[in-house]
Amino acid sequence: MDNIARQLDNAINEFLNNKWGYMDWENTALPGKWNNKEIMGHLIDSAQINLQRFIRCTYEENFKLIYHQEEWVKAQHYAEAGTEEVLTLWELFNRHIVHVLANYPADRWQITCDNNRGEPVYNTVEFIASDYIAHMVHHLNQLK
Repeated sequence: MDNIARQLDNAINEFLNNKWGYMDWENTALPGKWNNKEIMGHLIDSAQINLQRFIRCTYEENFKLIYHQEEWVKAQHYAEAGTEEVLTLWELFNRHIVHVLANYPADRWQITCDNNRGEPVYNTVEFIASDYIAHMVHHLNQLK
């Protein structure tokens, strides 16, 4: 699964090398929408939750771990946080996920956990890792 770790590393580098300096980090969001720092905050929260999933799946399976994204973003006041702080936190979480995935036990990639709010939906670590990258890239492309 080094390929997934490399994909994540490439996405991080692409954003940091080519995009982040052109963003309006103080933009005002429309009512009910996140501004750019809140989108990055959401990605930090996603990284935290997924890192927990990856770690727990090395020794456990079929557990449930969800999060309430609106509540997390609101509780952490990302819009008022310093831009460098938010970007550094995002980068550090993701660099650590790259490290974890690059060293992930091969016999644990097909272990599952439930990440659905309602009825159980069990996904493999491999699926969650790939989906995590797609989710992150989607949100990075939303930044204005």
